[in-house]
Amino acid sequence: MIGSLPLLRGLAGFSRDWLRSDIPAGLSIAAVGLPSAIAYPAIAGLPPETGIYASIVAPIAYAIFGPSRLLIVGPDAATMTVLAAAMGVIIAAEPTAADVDRVAIASALALGVGLFCIAAKLLRLGVLASFLSRPILVGFFAGVSLSILVGQIGRFTGVKIESEGLIPPVLEILGKSASIHWLSLVFGLLMFALLWAVRAFPVKIPGPVLVVVISVVLSAIFDFRGHGIAVVGDIPSGLPTLSLPALYAMPLDKIVLGSAAIFLVSFGAGIVAARSFGSRTGEEVDANQELIGLGASNIAPGLFGSFPISVSDSRTAINLSTGGVSQAAGLVSAATLIAALVFLHSALRILPIPALAAILAAAAISLIDVHELKKIWRISRMEFVFALIAMWGAISFGVLNGVIVAVAATLVYLLRQTMFPRDGLLGHIEGRHGFFDLARFPEARPVEGAAVFAIQGNILFYNSDYVRMRLIQVVKELAAGTRCVVLDASAITHIDSTGAAALDTVAGILAKRDIIFAISDLSEQSRGILERAGVIKAIGAHNLFNGREEALRTLIGNSARL
Repeated sequence: MIGSLPLLRGLAGFSRDWLRSDIPAGLSIAAVGLPSAIAYPAIAGLPPETGIYASIVAPIAYAIFGPSRLLIVGPDAATMTVLAAAMGVIIAAEPTAADVDRVAIASALALGVGLFCIAAKLLRLGVLASFLSRPILVGFFAGVSLSILVGQIGRFTGVKIESEGLIPPVLEILGKSASIHWLSLVFGLLMFALLWAVRAFPVKIPGPVLVVVISVVLSAIFDFRGHGIAVVGDIPSGLPTLSLPALYAMPLDKIVLGSAAIFLVSFGAGIVAARSFGSRTGEEVDANQELIGLGASNIAPGLFGSFPISVSDSRTAINLSTGGVSQAAGLVSAATLIAALVFLHSALRILPIPALAAILAAAAISLIDVHELKKIWRISRMEFVFALIAMWGAISFGVLNGVIVAVAATLVYLLRQTMFPRDGLLGHIEGRHGFFDLARFPEARPVEGAAVFAIQGNILFYNSDYVRMRLIQVVKELAAGTRCVVLDASAITHIDSTGAAALDTVAGILAKRDIIFAISDLSEQSRGILERAGVIKAIGAHNLFNGREEALRTLIGNSARL
């Protein structure tokens, strides 16, 4: 048993019987992960072995430091796209771009992402995982997927594409149509069709595995390289070695900013995936604890010449479907990939590039969650608009700037949700207890001699004008004989100084009309703010009450039916 070791939470309670499930699961994870491990580095212009290195060291690090038994970490298409954008900014800042070490930059960014994870854990910022809402992530990944698809044009056609963005590469390939290597294009499209055929029919062998095997066999038989089809080329047969990237030679400000962007996207998407799988298995997901596992899983690739990773949807799904019960499955997967690196590097070197393009294109399309977009449209048109904004940002401004657009869209969405807090006048319904919104319940009647107004939200600097105008409107429409206005503050958790000034203005207007302004259920924090702002002195401390009923009973007497 290994459960006594505090770090090995994913192996807690381990027994040999688990290996009957974990070994087949680990072999399946490696089989599915190897094609993507070779293909995904191409998104960022990295050699294929870096993906294998990441698929080896990251699961080992997560097995030691990660809290989940079932999550499998590894290369992720969306994270790779953000990595590619961050690397592009860093390379552009280098004085001699021709001599830039792309692997060193990717490793530095992986270390940066890992350090951001650890720092966020120390500051208990696991809540950042929820910062990018599900609709905005869905939209952002749809935009990322289109970027990945466009990025495969050169690999499918054998033509070097120099332009960037969404439309320019398409126009460029149309202008260079005479240079298209048609054999490469046809083969790539056939492999892409094979991937979709495997999805459509109940084939037990995963599509990417089938594509890699068939491609390697055909490449060996028909000498694809001799016929002009690009192949992967030499892959080192040795194991990854420990090395620290030369951070002193890099623009650290851009490394930090790039790491922050990758961290936000990979951690946000990773926790969404983790919670999705956790809901199926009943495993609780603690975002703050996952920060340690993901931090270690990014630092390890950074120290072994690789790139940032995240929770892998496909590998975790394979682990669950094949009955994996602990992180031993991830360790078996890592061991299998070590064996593949040592014994199969000769076969992998003749893997055709168009086959990798087909795998990447299929992975990109899988990032477009049409079902979720339809669901968002059905549930909330406003959230759907924000999903489109995030998608448009990734397409129009590039992936790295798209992260900024997604964050900005999140902020706007949050402000939009809280800028106009729900409010309303309350009254009674004959034969029923409690208070009811007069606008929602036509049968409700206002309290005679009083106006009870509820605000369901905070009163802060960005919505204080709205709240002030709503209260002034209520004051203007008060019925003759109204002796008091009671503000139901039970749903108000925070009032800032600007909000206090808004309430002070309303209190002044009511005082001129000789109408009492009372507040019920005021939180201690808000009371402190109002006291320091002089609002409570203006309305009188005796006009603060523990509830609406107490306020009305005190202010208008027993004549009110409470």
